[in-house]
Amino acid sequence: MTNSANLLPGLSEPASSTFPQRVMKSGGVWLSSATPEVIDAFLSGLSNEALLALPWMFEFWALPHQMPPEGAWKSWVIMGGRGAGKTRAGAEWVRAQVEGARPSDPGRASRVALVAETLDQAREVMVFGESGILACSPPDRRPEWNGSRRMLTWPNGATAQLFSAHDPDSLRGPQFDAAWVDELAKWKKAQETWDQLQFALRLGPNPQQVVTTTPQSIPVLKAILKNPSTVMTHAPTDANRAHLAKSFLEEVQSRYGGQRLGRQELEGELIEDLDGTLWTMEMLDAARAAEPERLTRIVVAVDPPVTSKKTSDECGIVVVGVNTEGNPRNWRAVVLEDASVSGGPSEWARAAVAAYERHDADRMVAEVNQGGDMVETMIRNEGALIAYKAVNARQGKALRAEPVAALYEQGRIVHRGALRKLEDQMCLMTRDGFKGQGSPDRVDALVWALHEAMIEPAKSYRGDPRIRAV
Repeated sequence: MTNSANLLPGLSEPASSTFPQRVMKSGGVWLSSATPEVIDAFLSGLSNEALLALPWMFEFWALPHQMPPEGAWKSWVIMGGRGAGKTRAGAEWVRAQVEGARPSDPGRASRVALVAETLDQAREVMVFGESGILACSPPDRRPEWNGSRRMLTWPNGATAQLFSAHDPDSLRGPQFDAAWVDELAKWKKAQETWDQLQFALRLGPNPQQVVTTTPQSIPVLKAILKNPSTVMTHAPTDANRAHLAKSFLEEVQSRYGGQRLGRQELEGELIEDLDGTLWTMEMLDAARAAEPERLTRIVVAVDPPVTSKKTSDECGIVVVGVNTEGNPRNWRAVVLEDASVSGGPSEWARAAVAAYERHDADRMVAEVNQGGDMVETMIRNEGALIAYKAVNARQGKALRAEPVAALYEQGRIVHRGALRKLEDQMCLMTRDGFKGQGSPDRVDALVWALHEAMIEPAKSYRGDPRIRAV
């Protein structure tokens, strides 16, 4: 690939990287902000051949995080938010490895592995996608696709073969001098597939691999990043805003900005579990499972804020459904809704009663340590016939939450839909207390709901009826 940095005087902006990086920034960004006179002067100074080649010169258009760091690295991890340009960077890196100076000339690599979670994803994203290899390749260097062999073949004879992370053993036998791994963090068999790829990456003087992924806190990704032979570049979704719909950016930022999910999916941050956390991300992922077929009881729990100022904490309102048929060991629950709100007593009381009616609940419990009788008064004003129960906290939040976290560890609690704000608070609740800002009102409401729905009834369970022998 031709170096285009010398075409643009004064371009210097380092990429977010863990390794020495080419000091340049996108020529496309420079061109888009230049005056018409500067653009005309730049284009008129290029030959006809250079003008024809310019659209395919990725080094000219690339953002800093899309350019490979210099040095003798083995693995390059491009970690970024959704739509940050990771796929384009991976496809262009493959091009740079297999293409020579002319279409028929050999490149640095001749046998490439393309690995995605499934073969369909490898084909539709890495090969045929809008930012895939075929879309990025100029006509005289475009590889041919052989569907029956799941293989791309370039004019110079180089090949790239597709593999699925669902079948790690398919990487036994083949050997490669380069590999592109896409969305590693979401693979179910990530460690097994990665291990088999390392055994296969054994050709040439310096076989290399690029990993394009939105991060998740999985062991294999963390181990790769800690390896001394790994380099990393990073970018948030917003870095590629010129190629993304403005409405998309506004929507996802307003919905997920500042949340753990937003930090992961938009900022591209690798968010790890806190030491001593009661709920790990793995536990919450496991909670996205099938709900109980039948619910025998539904509870709404309310954790009112201490004050009613604009700066007050939210009022936690969580709805839980439970199936308590048979032995308590078999009881299961589903968190139906996080209906937490900000506002004064009238607002949160109205929201709590609305949730009660919406789910046809059997009981509402509310913590009254701070509000006392006022809590019941506000709720009765909105719903006089509510089956109401006041509860008092006699233990600290962490101690109260531990038996609820144990139910999650046992796989007995599932979540309906994406309860992101609640789950964010859950991940910040440790044995030493809450590590987030403010009060964990959503978690407190969850804990009260599950104590009322499962834990307290289990204490009074007398066992299955037995026939007494005479």
